[in-house]
Amino acid sequence: MSLRARINSPEERTGRGEDGHLVASYRAKLLEEIDLAEMSALSPAERRARLERVLGHIISREGPILSTVERAQLIRRVVDEALGLGILEPLLEDASVTEIMVNGPDAVFVERGGRVEQLPLRFASNDQLMQTIERIVSTVNRRVDESNPMVDARLPSGERVNVIIPPLSLTGAVLTIRRFPRSFTLQELIGLGSLDEPMLYLLAGLVQARFNIIVSGATGTGKTTLLNALSGLIPEGERIITIEDSAELQLQQPHVIRLESRPPNVEGKGRVTIRDLVRNSLRMRPDRIVVGEVRGGESLDMLQAMSTGHDGSLATVHANSAEDALTRLQTLASMSDVEIPFVALHDQINSAVDVIVQLTRFADGARRITEIALLESHGGEPYRLATAARFDALPMTPDGRVHGSYVHHPLPRRTADRLYMAGQPVPQAFGIAHTADQLATREAR
Repeated sequence: MSLRARINSPEERTGRGEDGHLVASYRAKLLEEIDLAEMSALSPAERRARLERVLGHIISREGPILSTVERAQLIRRVVDEALGLGILEPLLEDASVTEIMVNGPDAVFVERGGRVEQLPLRFASNDQLMQTIERIVSTVNRRVDESNPMVDARLPSGERVNVIIPPLSLTGAVLTIRRFPRSFTLQELIGLGSLDEPMLYLLAGLVQARFNIIVSGATGTGKTTLLNALSGLIPEGERIITIEDSAELQLQQPHVIRLESRPPNVEGKGRVTIRDLVRNSLRMRPDRIVVGEVRGGESLDMLQAMSTGHDGSLATVHANSAEDALTRLQTLASMSDVEIPFVALHDQINSAVDVIVQLTRFADGARRITEIALLESHGGEPYRLATAARFDALPMTPDGRVHGSYVHHPLPRRTADRLYMAGQPVPQAFGIAHTADQLATREAR
């Protein structure tokens, strides 16, 4: 069997066939011939080019005799093992892969187009998987071992990484890599079916008119992608501060300050939380604050900022509906070290939040805005939401697709007046409600 055929065989793709030993052998020879000190001074691209060149000389000198394609494949495999992440390296270069999930050495899954699939890839051993994990976490000055079996970090290239190893994981070392999301505009999201054009005009007007917007959804629904698209509508002359656990937002405005939280070091010291950053951002003269995700006591600081002059702020929260988003914000705010009665938190949310944009990921992998809800309640009133737009889904078709249609409702007079005062038109598809009966309102807990 030729090298090319073996490389494309299941045994070789797992790294456990005859050529797994060939790759390991050439990797050892390559490491013998390079100067590690000199390599460390090179950029990643220069480092890879140098290794490919040296390995090419070794193969020319010692064999085997290979075709051009086979030679390129062998060089790629060896350099990936020596410099990159081995069998994961091609997955990181595949733009269609949004998530890589390694469940022990024998199971590699990826997400493409919203669907999860298992690949015929395996690590040669648990040791090789651990070496790959250690190489990943070492790039961010972290370590993983029995005394520190969980790591959550961001790679220099932007990917978000989570590692958990035995004894906490009973299936072996588990590695999850979430790809850095590509920046989409709202117009591009229309092309993907995530919203329609009237909703784009409404959201653009809400951002320009400095409404406080909460993007809500479950994991993997595209909250960060939508937040990035919405933040692209902020005028260029404003000072924007972004606050994230793992920096993913890619704002294009000239006056953007990016802040990222920091986990504790190996001694358990030096931690900087999202709450610390939100508090500090208030002293930095922001025009807008954009929080990647509120998940704790920082939601109280965020709500206070929204209701005390920092209009037009944006944030995301994990919730399955607009009603749940309000309840979750209230619960998270109560987790702060400031003891505030639930009733006061309820009033704070009524004062601070203007709009909730709910995202849903459907069974076919499509991510859509399923509701734009306007918070109409005041003070101590029960939460009252007015639906401006929603997606009505139809049952899944035999080809596994979920279709449906977007429905638009008249906007409350208060919302329309605020848009008007900011010079923003009310999209024709919505119009303005002249009576309470024309509003699609409902009460939440």
